[in-house]
Amino acid sequence: MAEPAVVLLSGGSRGLGLHLAEHLLAGGHTVATFARSATADTARLEEEHAGRFVFRAFDGRDQPAAAAFVNEVAETTGGIDALVNCAAVGQDHLLANMTPEAVRTIIAIDIEAPLLLTRLVLRHFLVAGNPGRIVNISSICGSRGYPGLTVYSAAKGALDAFTRSLAREVGERGILVNAIAPGFFESEMSAVLSAAQLATIKRRTPTGQLTVASQIAAVLDLLLFADTNMTGQVVYVDGGITG
Repeated sequence: MAEPAVVLLSGGSRGLGLHLAEHLLAGGHTVATFARSATADTARLEEEHAGRFVFRAFDGRDQPAAAAFVNEVAETTGGIDALVNCAAVGQDHLLANMTPEAVRTIIAIDIEAPLLLTRLVLRHFLVAGNPGRIVNISSICGSRGYPGLTVYSAAKGALDAFTRSLAREVGERGILVNAIAPGFFESEMSAVLSAAQLATIKRRTPTGQLTVASQIAAVLDLLLFADTNMTGQVVYVDGGITG
């Protein structure tokens, strides 16, 4: 992919999404992102990177809003080069104690919304003949079981399967589709885990270290910008805990 690139990123207002947005901006790229509400950080980035940072406030489950945003970004920037599906919600409840509404919310945000957003961006890639890149931010929960994270894990496992199947679907068009599965790291979502739980995870990790956001960003650079011929892969950034 030619640099600098136009990257559409979901969930760029806080947490890992914000870190990835800042990382991409520091690399000279244009970032278009959305979340349910603006923050002081999104306002700061709009001021610091005028013309290269676009933020809109809407819920990713709102398909008309998502479609309008994708069209706006494509028209105002000259085309979208990459999509990063990062927006997600966590969980810390046993399945038996969850309401049907809570289950549906996690499924809608963590798998349905990124699938439908990818559909919208993919259509722009295909019409423009653009060999774009798609990176889904998954989790080690998609391949390992953790009590209290059943629905979240189901959604991330589905995201991994989606990644592999879509890669086969669009590979002949030159579009590369991969996923990054981070281990647990300090974030709003891992805040549902106790200090004892995080200490146990760290002790069981071969490197003895929890993942940090900069390590995820380094792998994102590889998947978005390097000539790798990698597609359909789920790359684990977890200190070897899934090994």
